[in-house]
Amino acid sequence: MITLSPDVQARAERIKLLIMDVDGVLTNGHIYIRDNGQEIKSFHTLDGHGLKMLQQRGVQTAIITDRDPPSVGLLATQLGLHHYYKGIHAKKAAYAALP
Repeated sequence: MITLSPDVQARAERIKLLIMDVDGVLTNGHIYIRDNGQEIKSFHTLDGHGLKMLQQRGVQTAIITDRDPPSVGLLATQLGLHHYYKGIHAKKAAYAALP
């Protein structure tokens, strides 16, 4: 187990919401597109595990992405993300709408 300094621990406990994009954050940045137009993304299971650990500590999780692939919606559902904004090009507006 990692031991954090009291200062770092206190700052970490103040985090209430984690907001992420998807491509290059929850993926390796590659987007594979099949001949039929279907996108294929690769997600790392440890990222999902880390998000679940944050949720167990009371941290809300959010994705704001300008894309709308079905795989991201499925991931958001499977991980129980609190907020999922898709097809958002003006991300500041979605950020402002978060609690």
